[in-house]
Amino acid sequence: MLIELKAVCKEYRQGKAAVPVLRDINMQVEQGEYLAIMGPSGSGKTTLMNILGLLDTPTSGEYLLEGRDNTNLPDAETARIRNQSIGFVFQTFHLLPRKSALDNVMLPLIYGGVGRRERRERAAEALERVGLADRMDFKPTQLSGGQCQRVAIARAICTKPKLLLADEPTGALDTAAGAQVMDIFDQLHSEGDTIIVITHEQEVADRTNRIYHIRDGLLRGGAPV
Repeated sequence: MLIELKAVCKEYRQGKAAVPVLRDINMQVEQGEYLAIMGPSGSGKTTLMNILGLLDTPTSGEYLLEGRDNTNLPDAETARIRNQSIGFVFQTFHLLPRKSALDNVMLPLIYGGVGRRERRERAAEALERVGLADRMDFKPTQLSGGQCQRVAIARAICTKPKLLLADEPTGALDTAAGAQVMDIFDQLHSEGDTIIVITHEQEVADRTNRIYHIRDGLLRGGAPV
């Protein structure tokens, strides 16, 4: 089992009041699975993704990654696990506009202490996997939205993470570019990658093998499609 969430709750404070965001979340994800988490704005899906990505911590409950409880680790250890084990793809790409596609993809490898020659090789390989071998020296301003998202996917996979998290990966793209991006996720899954897609689009969720629904902080579903 790659991921286990056990009775995970998350609440935020507003003055003296506690505002619940996630309520008793239980979830299991095996290595190599491809699943979606669907929900409207304010449902808690982004908070859940942040917990899965070690960007936030539960108020209570446990988050196990490969059997290890990650809920109360030191910040430095959390950052190391996040860098080595989790790849992120966001709706708005988060690329550095003055850096080339290759330089953008190399960033997590730099933070991970990978040597220059190896990180260039791994970044180039990742860009080739997403069909951008001929755009390595292009800056984001020279690329289409779909190509920018493919650079972001290459950046997410260049560390060879155990888990790939995609938060509304087609939300800023037109239909054709969105379909191309989802084709890449389909291919990555066929090669054994574990992928969780956060989305409100049914056609995106339908690409996956399991669909969860979250509303008012409650997670339901998860049966194989």
